[in-house]
This record gives sequence, structure tokens and C-alpha cells, in this order.
Amino acid sequence: MKKACKWAQLYGPLIGRLLLANLFVVSGFKKITGFAGTVGYMAAKMPSLDPNLVKLLLVVTIAVELCGGLMILVGWQARWAATAFLLWMIPVTYVFHAYWGLPPDQLQMQFIQFHKNMAIMGGMLYIIAYGSGPFSLGKDNC
Repeated sequence: MKKACKWAQLYGPLIGRLLLANLFVVSGFKKITGFAGTVGYMAAKMPSLDPNLVKLLLVVTIAVELCGGLMILVGWQARWAATAFLLWMIPVTYVFHAYWGLPPDQLQMQFIQFHKNMAIMGGMLYIIAYGSGPFSLGKDNC
């Protein structure tokens, strides 16, 4: 068991960063390739906003996902990236995955998405607390 724990301590943070970063980097690229469709989805969720503001918010979202995802992937300034993700995900989760009051055919999927985001926020809190771990480009002091 000690050997498994040592292995997990050595490689677990790297694998965890790869898994978390994959979600954001892939999502960022998908938003670029499906920009118009994503703008439409966002506009439907925030109908009171000006369409140009929705586009700007999407550009910011893409930048956060790609830059933050790559920072976590390589372990450079990972605590800052995780903090940015955590703070960014709070309103995103509330606006886009508010499952309460939805019809039954939509409730289950948004419930899953909401709680998936909560779990990701937990992963970000872990990076904020313990850093990026071994095999990182930058060691930060906390």
C-alpha cells in the first residue's frame, strides 16, 4: 500500500491536472469552432443582455478556458488559474445550469451539469490549497 500511496503522490497531481485541463482546453476550442451556436445558447440564457456583450463574454470565456486550462496543464501559476476558474465558475454555474424550476425533461441534465461544476470547483480548491504538485513548470509558494 505504501508503494501505491507514493506513486499516487508523485503522479496523481499531474494526472489530475491533465484531466481538469482537458475539460477546459477542449471546451475552449469547441467554443471557437462553434462560436455562432455558442453565442446563440448564451443569448438564450441571458436574453436581457446586448448581443455584442454576449459575444464579448464568450471571447472572455474562451480566453479563460484556454489560458487557464493550459496554465493548470503545465503547472505554471496553477493556483492563480484555479482561483480564476473557481470565481468564474460561480456565476457560470448559476446562470447556465440553474436546474430548479425547470421542466422534468431538462431538470436531470442541468442537475448533472450543476453538480459536475461543483465537483470541478472542488478540484480547483484542491489546487489552490496544495498547488500543482510534482512535474510542474513553476513552483509557487503559499
